[in-house]
Amino acid sequence: MKFAKTAVTDRMRHLVIPAVAGATVAISFAAFAALPAVPVPPANPITEPKRVLGKILFWDEQMSVNNAVACGTCHIPGRGGTDGRPAATHPGPDGIVGTPDDKHASPGVPRSNTDMRFVRDSVFGTGVQVTGRSSPSNIDAMYAPNLFWDGRATGQFVDPQTGQIAIINGGALESQSVNPPLSNTEMGHDNRNWDEITAKLAVVQPLDLATNIPPDVVTAMAGNPDYPELFRRAFGDTAITARRIAFALATYQRTLVADQTPWDRFQAGQTNALTPQQQQGMTLFNTTARCNVCHTAPLFSGNGFRNVGIRPPSEDIGRQAVTLDPADRGKMKVPSLRNVALKTTFMHNGQFTQFPQVIDFYARAPGAAQQFPDNLDPVMPTIQLPPGDRGLVDDFVRQGLLDQRVATQSFPFDKPTMTGEQNARRTTLVGTGVAGTGGIAPTIIADMPPVVGFGAWRVGVDRALGGARARLFMSTTAPVNGQIATTNQIGEVTATGTGAGNGLETFFWKLSPNHVQGGQVLFIQWVVDDAAAPGGFSKSQVARLPLFCPNSGCAAPCPADFDDDGAVTFFDYLDFVNSFSLNEAAADFNHDGVIDFFDYLDFVDVFSTGCP
Repeated sequence: MKFAKTAVTDRMRHLVIPAVAGATVAISFAAFAALPAVPVPPANPITEPKRVLGKILFWDEQMSVNNAVACGTCHIPGRGGTDGRPAATHPGPDGIVGTPDDKHASPGVPRSNTDMRFVRDSVFGTGVQVTGRSSPSNIDAMYAPNLFWDGRATGQFVDPQTGQIAIINGGALESQSVNPPLSNTEMGHDNRNWDEITAKLAVVQPLDLATNIPPDVVTAMAGNPDYPELFRRAFGDTAITARRIAFALATYQRTLVADQTPWDRFQAGQTNALTPQQQQGMTLFNTTARCNVCHTAPLFSGNGFRNVGIRPPSEDIGRQAVTLDPADRGKMKVPSLRNVALKTTFMHNGQFTQFPQVIDFYARAPGAAQQFPDNLDPVMPTIQLPPGDRGLVDDFVRQGLLDQRVATQSFPFDKPTMTGEQNARRTTLVGTGVAGTGGIAPTIIADMPPVVGFGAWRVGVDRALGGARARLFMSTTAPVNGQIATTNQIGEVTATGTGAGNGLETFFWKLSPNHVQGGQVLFIQWVVDDAAAPGGFSKSQVARLPLFCPNSGCAAPCPADFDDDGAVTFFDYLDFVNSFSLNEAAADFNHDGVIDFFDYLDFVDVFSTGCP
């Protein structure tokens, strides 16, 4: 495939974008002169190698601690740059799900400690944690001087590894980008640091878990460069640092400008770009409805902070947490209304699921959600929108401000398909388990994509009898009545804690090509010693694991390398003997379904010859 290169407007300075098969595929940042020039801090000029590196990083789930969450997981273009998954529920300050202070936001990762072992969170236990606010759009975010709902990501970007100021002003995107990878809710574990992240990126293959790679990324990935090589192309040498990661992510996002809406064409003189009804809605938007006071054209956001009374400020003080000014209590950043038609939740707490609910709230329509007066913005009582006019404003905002490239996820808003978006690669739970002491059944925690060759695939057991032995079994046969055969033991742990339902532990399983294969479906289940359970064993649900190989392929088996460290040493012999003594499934070296002395003889024979 040949790629032509089309230089873009001077607004984007040095950016050059590849075009497919000679077609003109330029990013039209102000094609209709409605949006201002994209602000670019001099310390981080836009270059094509940096842009495409940022795009790769943004969509790579390997940036997270469990290979299951990318930056893009919560910022899908087809959802207006917000989370495309069904909203998860955060119980809010009262800690109770189903009450008015609930927040509907983004699922992240189960909580784990610095050793990647599962720990119980005070709110979510060992379940997937949920962010305290909904995901704002990252499209057109380069125009905001401060980012996040409370504006804590400022234009001054401080290198998180060195503590030095890397960008004096205009670096809000850089400041924002270094937060989620460290968050133990969103992408990380407790006390995760950038040394861990950069070390991981140095050894993984870029986008190794994604499919349907966009053409510009395919071009950049020709020859299978690793991350050090991609960083060399973008920055001159192979060093991977937090600063460079932030610079690349911000550069990519500065190219996501949604300026091809009907309103943009209308502003450029195409009088039929907006329907007569949408033009009426635009007039109302700018007059009696007073929407434009906060949602100011052309961004349809003044990038300010306001309290619209969606919830009491005591539940979330918003901007006040940053400024420490009581006058800012409850204020949140005003989002852009561009591409709002694609969103599935609205407001910082995700309270509304349909845009007409938002309009009704501002218009104080009958049946609208309650509005709370504490520190309410003075513009709110001045909004006037009669019932017959609400549909006109809705039509203007949802259709007149929609960029079809965003809706169809066309370049530059294209994306790969992440593993988390593919049901065929997703671990699922089957059955209900078998209860033990206290009538409690253990739970199984399997949060990582089942990728062959991943040496630290973790699986947890929770709600077991504290202090009890828990064994993990594996079968290639689907469960019967919610249980699998207990002949192939993978491993064994002792649950921490004491008492019914308080046992918790994590086991790390090497999904080695010596033992498993891509395309294979495995079933795993925890069996816990518990005298109060039928037969003396409580059991978890069964986890169904559809194993798959990464894009770089499954490594060729090397049975002698029993510990999967890439070398055949005496430690492999010791590991085999240990596995053999514990009667673990991996010790069935000849795969005859029985662990006996013949397995030992076969291993010694292979060990003596090593690997090809």
